[in-house]
Amino acid sequence: MASARQVLCLCALLCVPRVRCEPIRYSVAEEGESGSVVANVAEDAGLTPAQLSARRARIASADGRQHFRLERATGRLVLAERLDREEMCGRSLTCTLAFELLLENPLQFFRVEVAVEDVNDHSPVFPEERVTFQIPETSDPGSRFPVEAAQDLDVGSNSVQAYTIAPENEYFSISIRKRSEVDMHVELILEKPLDREEQPELLFSLIATDGGSPPRSGTTQIHIVVLDANDNAPTFSQDVYVGQVLESAPAGSVVLRVVATDPDVGLNGDISYRFSNVLEDSQSTFTIDSMSGEIRVAKPLDFETTQKHELSVRAIDGGGLSALCKVLVEVVDVNDNAPEVVVSSFSSPLPENTEPGTVVALFAVRDRDSGVNGEISCALEDQLSFSLRPAYKNYFELVTLSTLDREETAQYLVVITVADTGSPPLTTSQTFTVDISDVNDNAPVFNQTSYTMFVRENNIPGVLVGAVSAADSDAGPNAKVTYSLRPVHPTERDPCSCISVNSENGHVFVLRPLDYEQVRQLEVLVSATDAGSPPLSTNVTVRLLVVDENDNAPLVLHPAQDSSPPSSELVPASAEVGDLVTKVVAVDADSGQNSWLSFHLLRATDPGLFAVGSQNGEVRLRRPVTERDAVKQNLEVLVRDNGRPPLSATAALNVLLLNGLSQEHLPQQELAVQDEDSSLTIYLIVSLLFVSLLFLTSVAAFVACKVCKRKELKGGHMLYGTGNLQSSLADGAAAGTLPHAYCYEINLTTGSGNSEFKFLKPILPSVPPQHSGTGRGVGDTEDFPPIQNSMGDAALDISGTPSVGHFNGLPFN
Repeated sequence: MASARQVLCLCALLCVPRVRCEPIRYSVAEEGESGSVVANVAEDAGLTPAQLSARRARIASADGRQHFRLERATGRLVLAERLDREEMCGRSLTCTLAFELLLENPLQFFRVEVAVEDVNDHSPVFPEERVTFQIPETSDPGSRFPVEAAQDLDVGSNSVQAYTIAPENEYFSISIRKRSEVDMHVELILEKPLDREEQPELLFSLIATDGGSPPRSGTTQIHIVVLDANDNAPTFSQDVYVGQVLESAPAGSVVLRVVATDPDVGLNGDISYRFSNVLEDSQSTFTIDSMSGEIRVAKPLDFETTQKHELSVRAIDGGGLSALCKVLVEVVDVNDNAPEVVVSSFSSPLPENTEPGTVVALFAVRDRDSGVNGEISCALEDQLSFSLRPAYKNYFELVTLSTLDREETAQYLVVITVADTGSPPLTTSQTFTVDISDVNDNAPVFNQTSYTMFVRENNIPGVLVGAVSAADSDAGPNAKVTYSLRPVHPTERDPCSCISVNSENGHVFVLRPLDYEQVRQLEVLVSATDAGSPPLSTNVTVRLLVVDENDNAPLVLHPAQDSSPPSSELVPASAEVGDLVTKVVAVDADSGQNSWLSFHLLRATDPGLFAVGSQNGEVRLRRPVTERDAVKQNLEVLVRDNGRPPLSATAALNVLLLNGLSQEHLPQQELAVQDEDSSLTIYLIVSLLFVSLLFLTSVAAFVACKVCKRKELKGGHMLYGTGNLQSSLADGAAAGTLPHAYCYEINLTTGSGNSEFKFLKPILPSVPPQHSGTGRGVGDTEDFPPIQNSMGDAALDISGTPSVGHFNGLPFN
């Protein structure tokens, strides 16, 4: 709405004839410091700094942004903020900021245009930090490969001007074609044929440089991958391969591996292997892996039948080129009977509280060979929790060596290796898989040390507000966790009845609606218990914070709305614009922004006569009181909070407009209209007559007033300004017989049958004697400070300016 008002105001100003035809033009470089001087706009507009201040000169722009600031004292136009040309105008060649210099009395404005000049504050940037080209090695010189041009936010000579290659190479050069002022076409040109086998890839930098001073540059990496052509045949690493294999080697045993290489890549470098010109017996004894070149045993070997096998292997690449090699396989006579392990007993699982030294397994070892090949040794591989213990002859026991912990290791793989002493020795491995059973030795552990959850007040019963979670490192029933509530303090018998926790999943529920104004937070203990025997448990604190909702409407404290009829406020005719009439006081039981109150004038007899402060609820005069205004003014003030949705209350006010308290004027203000009982007017007139008699006898009552000097003013009083005092005490003040101004209190309660008029203590200190020997009148009070009433507001300013007092505890002037 504020920006819309600015646009409407600017459009209206553009229709004013006091406009300078030609705009005042300036130029400024971007990135200038805030406060930098652009020019002396007052001098260029033909104005003086004094005129700028007197005519309230200011700057207005169509978009509402203030890029510049006017110094009225000097007439200088300075930067209000650092200008970024690229942010405001992008890559436009021109960047102009237009605004109006507005003056009042008479209304006049000047159009000012400031051209923001570009500075070289941006470096060229390539779209990608690395660009890869795949180029066949058969590509012809002169081939072109386009590259995305670098972008520079600057314009003109500060934009990209040149491209270079670093380091320079003999294969590529750069070509640049300029399409427009800000667009270039960049290409790489192949200058020399590529050879993938000589250099499979190239890496160099493409540098873009702008024309600034000093120049800035940007870099991207160019990666050239040379694609292969099939111009090389496979080559074996050896012409003849010799391998040995034990006669006891099982089928699938690798004898050896032939290796051929091809400098080509891709399909041209993929090599496959196969046998070529091999005897039928040898070909059936061995197989070759076409991809890896591994030669394996296909069936059992017998040294006594065949001692040597001769094979021929061909390697073929994807392009059809091939090579041959010879393979000789020698069969070696060895110890071909491995030791055996016979298990007699094995216990698994083991409880994790098993004592060290417990026997886990009993087994025996044997070897069908004889002599040295039949001698056996037994060993346990890399095991700290178990050990081997000889039992009888070739029997061994597997026993526990230390305490076990299932939570640390739930399963042990115990590998026992048995070897003979043949040449070469044969070995057999036996693996025992030992499972560890759980013992309830770990209590549940919550995933947080404490939990904080939130619920909005007036919640529905049974609402889910969060969940607690605990884990037990045990297994099975020992790890099954159930949740329950516990009293926060040991002295409490039962936990909070308004909170419940699901025993299975830990979900926390609020069982009944909560009121933030009564309960703002709750604390409970949640216990997590496992199903072990005996069960173990852990407690955690859950703090539930109640979030306020806007469920309380504002309550008007003043003026009281339960009185019938409501009290009235008196406003003298001498009241000035902005004087306080009364103040609406309200509170809201909610908190935060739900308790932020705003005050609005909902309806009034004359809406233009009063204004209500939106933040403080103060009702003040908006314009002077005139004789045409109705004596009785009814006001209704809306008090609204800041909740969503907002709640509100209304306060009804009655205001009586008075021209004075003399006997002639008070009836003319139609005070009797405000009361259905006409006797109020009679009592008021009698009271005013009594006041006049008191003024005549004020000298005699001076001593009595001294005695009452410290008495507190009671609720509901009205102090008159100096104008009324001067008119009422004209005779006595002129003669200098009244050394003090006095305070009077009038209680005029609407609807009551009587009124009170009280003569109170003097509200001014004793007047010091004048040097001339004459008494000082009421009008000669320039040296006295303003007097404070019982509500803390200024009651009377002796310097001659009427200030706000109170009637029935409410303000008047």
